[in-house]
Amino acid sequence: MSLKSLASIENWPVPTAAAGVVRADGTFLGTHGPAAHRFPLASVTKLLAAYAALVAYEEGAIELDEPAGPPGATVRHLLAHTSGLAFDEHRVTAPPGDRRLYSNAGFEQLGDHIAKAADMPFAEYARQAVLEPLGMTSTSLAGSPAKDGVSTVDDLLRFAAEVQAPRLLDPRTVAEAMTVQYPGTKGVLPGYGHQNPNDWGLGFEIRDGKSPHWTGSASSPRAFGHFGQSGTFLWIDPDAALSCVSLTDRAFGPWAVEAWPPFTDGVLAEARG
Repeated sequence: MSLKSLASIENWPVPTAAAGVVRADGTFLGTHGPAAHRFPLASVTKLLAAYAALVAYEEGAIELDEPAGPPGATVRHLLAHTSGLAFDEHRVTAPPGDRRLYSNAGFEQLGDHIAKAADMPFAEYARQAVLEPLGMTSTSLAGSPAKDGVSTVDDLLRFAAEVQAPRLLDPRTVAEAMTVQYPGTKGVLPGYGHQNPNDWGLGFEIRDGKSPHWTGSASSPRAFGHFGQSGTFLWIDPDAALSCVSLTDRAFGPWAVEAWPPFTDGVLAEARG
């Protein structure tokens, strides 16, 4: 079976696009477009970085509640965007746990923290901990662990299959990652404005009742994942037992706000039907 709804990416106003879907049982429901083409991930990078951080936690290299980042903050704060660090600057703008301040700087400090604990560059740790075991041979996390990853739809489907049926991590750790951290925390969802609450797990954004949102109207409140400013997204919907990846080479903007939700609804409807 290959989902026909994936072909609707041909109507998107982008030079190049690829998409694919994988079920929670590991069944690949097909891809459309150049699934082996390497695209800049932008913030979808954070999902891979977060997973590497969780491996480091299970290996005992770090603890989720140990100090990391600015004074008073922990690894958990950095993963959940509640460290108080600014968006793209390494300066503190709020006390830890006070607001959901989406922060690239926070993920960069997380990468530095893990690199010190593991005694190797973060990109190399992520390669050994996540990319290599999953066979993600076309993926690189060189540069910022917040935004500089490069990957393919084929590789990210392997990752999405792992998150839905973990082999590298204890399923309880993954369940924690998709559970709201610091419930009730409000903040801005980049591209979609102020959300109250702005729910987030450990590196994974959680849909809950957010509106507007980049997923579909048919997406469950439990859906989680991330989108990137390079026109990329990866969502996992536990209620549908399904994950979808889409990568493009056009920056996120009004086109994506308009195109992504009906695309997601089409994928969900066809997969359920």
